[in-house]
Amino acid sequence: MCTMIVEKVKIEGSGKGTNGWFKLEGANVSYDHPFDAPYEHALNIDFVNEALGPSARVAVELSEAAARELIRTIQAVLDKAGEGGHLDSQRHHH
Repeated sequence: MCTMIVEKVKIEGSGKGTNGWFKLEGANVSYDHPFDAPYEHALNIDFVNEALGPSARVAVELSEAAARELIRTIQAVLDKAGEGGHLDSQRHHH
């Protein structure tokens, strides 16, 4: 028996849903039974803007292996961007 694990995080960005692009304000990350993916459990990420209602949502359901590979890939891309001086956090704002 698996207890659902849920964490919420505030984020900044944009997501594209059925009604086009919208501002993202949060992500809900959970490990639970997926709605669609063919796994007993999955890492589920809902990128949301709760103020805009249920249509302002982009959802993904990943296998554990896919989630871990995505984490590694995101870190690698950010590391390469940092090495090249391309991250906004590294730029001097005037």
